[in-house]
Amino acid sequence: MKELDRPVSIQTYKVLRNKLNLLYPAVIHHTPLTAQKAMNKAIVDAVNKQLHDQGYGQNPMTDVTAFYELKNNQRSVLSLSLINYAFSGGAHGMTLQKSLTFNTETGKSYTLAEQFKPGSDYIGRISAIVAEEIKRRDITLLVDFKTIRPDQDYYIADKSIVIYFQLYEIAAYVYGFLYFPISAYALQDIVAEDSPLGLMLMG
Repeated sequence: MKELDRPVSIQTYKVLRNKLNLLYPAVIHHTPLTAQKAMNKAIVDAVNKQLHDQGYGQNPMTDVTAFYELKNNQRSVLSLSLINYAFSGGAHGMTLQKSLTFNTETGKSYTLAEQFKPGSDYIGRISAIVAEEIKRRDITLLVDFKTIRPDQDYYIADKSIVIYFQLYEIAAYVYGFLYFPISAYALQDIVAEDSPLGLMLMG
């Protein structure tokens, strides 16, 4: 096993303040250090953006609980989700989810488009699979589903890419986050070989 194939070490940091209970991950003891710093900066930036988007610090009524979930930590690919729940009164709170997928050798964070070969119709391919699943699962939509966004939220879990939608993005709150796992093999012909999804397909 190459050193770089090993899972990265993750440490959980806790921030407890008035109306804030926050857990977030940091990569530690990682080589190269530049990759560690890049991943940790991206994580902290995303955590702070979620806090801002939820109104924490701006609305004194906003109470936030935030945590994370590791989705993949193998083969030089780290994929995780940052989840932020805020309650400011009313019937229910609001939850945001942001996922980050890194090549741990470089520390680069990948957009959905960067998982695929340039010029490939990844939007059309994924949208068709999602549309079929919506129909199969008989999900009642708020708006007709036509296509995913070019930067649709996703994470990698082993040899699958999981496309998901934020609360209210396409369906009512009661549905929660809608997840659509897609086998990487179903998209293999358009996956960029040097992308995290490509690395997961190699073994």
